[in-house]
Order: sequence, then C-alpha cells, then structure tokens
Amino acid sequence: MNTYSKEQIINSIETLVRDACMRKTNAFGQGIWTHHIVFVVKYSKMLAQMLGADQEIVEIASLLHDYAGIKDFACSEEHHIHGAQEAETILKAFNYPDDKIEKVKQCVLSHRGSVVIQKNSPEEICVASADAMAHIDQIASLLYAAFNERGKSIEDGKTWVREKLKRSWNKLCPEAQDIVKHKYECALEILK
Repeated sequence: MNTYSKEQIINSIETLVRDACMRKTNAFGQGIWTHHIVFVVKYSKMLAQMLGADQEIVEIASLLHDYAGIKDFACSEEHHIHGAQEAETILKAFNYPDDKIEKVKQCVLSHRGSVVIQKNSPEEICVASADAMAHIDQIASLLYAAFNERGKSIEDGKTWVREKLKRSWNKLCPEAQDIVKHKYECALEILK
C-alpha cells in the first residue's frame, strides 16, 4: 500500500482538475479553472485560517467541488452529489483516511447556493463561502456563462447574473461577507 504526502495528493488532484478544465469536452470552458476554481481555493484557504478549519480538507474539497460537472456535463445539474462520489473514488486511490474522505465529501455535497444543505463544519462553511466569493470576485465569468453558455439576451443575462450574485451573497458566512462586500455592492450597481 503506497503512502502519499499531503503535497502529492493535492498536486495530483490539482493536475487532474486543471486537465479536465482544459479539455475541449469541458462545456464550461477553460475559464472555469482560471476564473473560478483557482479563486475558490484561494478564498477557502483564507477562510480556513480565519475560522480554524482544516486547510487540507478545504483545499482538496475546493479543487474537487465542481469536478463532476466539468468532467461530464450530464452530471452538472447534480454535480454536488456526483462530485462527492468522485471525491471518494479519487481519494481512496491515494489511501486517504476514511474520516477525511467523509469531510471532503460533505464539503463538496454542501457547497451549492441553489440547493439548501446544512453546513455542519467549519470546512463546509469555508468551501461554500469560497465558491460564492469566487462568483462575486469574478463577475466576468458569470457574464460569460450568461451570454456565451446560456445564450441570454442582455437584459436576461443581467438579471440572471444579479440573481446568482444575490444567492451567492446569501450563502456567505459573515467573515466572507466582510471580505467581498465592496465587490458585491459594485457588481450590483453595474448590473442595474
């Protein structure tokens, strides 16, 4: 049985997810890596320090939180459920401890703003908040999704992005709201 270091596991998962993002079969485009996942990881690690969460769990879950939908668009509607299953399969291959696998799975399962799932740990709060923070921080990626991926008109696209931002804001923990409040207010002003 191979033993892997934390760094080996994280680097391997980062490569796996980044490679999936760069594939032509990824319906979300390469920007989901550069304008979303990278920011989810950044913000989740920041929040982990602030909230005393396990940074390793948070980083792995942040890398994997959208992986199922990126890997297979057919899974995107329930990517949080499929993603938790994917996380378990991936982490078991690294002989990752079962208790930590469960924590990662719960973070992936509970990260969505449009699906109300109780967040029961600091790690779950970090990943869900970081996902929402990335939406607020990277408004250009939401505009891209509205107009390019969803083919919305200007007005419908603005409305869709504004509603997505509001849902994202509402799932933020107070510490996360403090960090992105100015960007959120500016984004809503632009989308009037």
